[in-house]
Amino acid sequence: MANESRPCPCDIGDRFDYGGRGQEVQVEHIKAYVCKPSASTDRAVIVIHDIFGWQLPNTRYIADMLTTNGYIAICPDFFVGQEAWKPSNDWGSFEDWLKTRNAGKIDKEVDVVLKYLRDQCGANKIGVIGFCWGGAAVQHLMLKNPHLKTGVSLYGVIRHFDDKSNLLHPTFFIFGEKDDIIPLEQVTSLEQKLKQNCKVDYEVKIYPGQTHGFVHRKREDINPQDRPYIEEGRKDMINWLNKYL
Repeated sequence: MANESRPCPCDIGDRFDYGGRGQEVQVEHIKAYVCKPSASTDRAVIVIHDIFGWQLPNTRYIADMLTTNGYIAICPDFFVGQEAWKPSNDWGSFEDWLKTRNAGKIDKEVDVVLKYLRDQCGANKIGVIGFCWGGAAVQHLMLKNPHLKTGVSLYGVIRHFDDKSNLLHPTFFIFGEKDDIIPLEQVTSLEQKLKQNCKVDYEVKIYPGQTHGFVHRKREDINPQDRPYIEEGRKDMINWLNKYL
């Protein structure tokens, strides 16, 4: 399995050879990738990228998948012009790099994107999904932003917000059983805290045998034994959004 023998804070897996069907736009001080369905809709999803940034083809592929399911999808540059992480970078410098890109400090950008979706796209039912760094950002937003309806956190790094579990909106958490950077004991702890403190609908699901990034990273043709779980994760994500948007 490509690149999976080399442990790192965020497994790059395999990049899709994918160009995207949407377009890049400027939304006030933020660049963003936007894709819209052919039929008009008032439902939209904000897609929060991982450490590899808003231009990663894998993330745009998922945004376009949302559009084929009837959603306006927007993937903003939440690093706001700062360079995304590259697999060739020195992983020893990763923690210092991460300090300047805080998943809990994206509220200004989210407000700008929400205004754009409402005013320019006619959306009034808006959810959010995110991967890894973006998954942690989803949990942050579900804890504090009253304008979002629901969220899906895909292998969000729990340690960033592990002491907070009183969610405002229904939230679905996706994890891989073999994720090297999110141990199952952290997932168990999250479930316990949600059970104690959360008053809205939530679900925590662990997918057997899957490593970090499996929903938007692994290539089905390279990892055929993982294909059912990749497809299940994507279907679960769409079903959750359909339920609450």
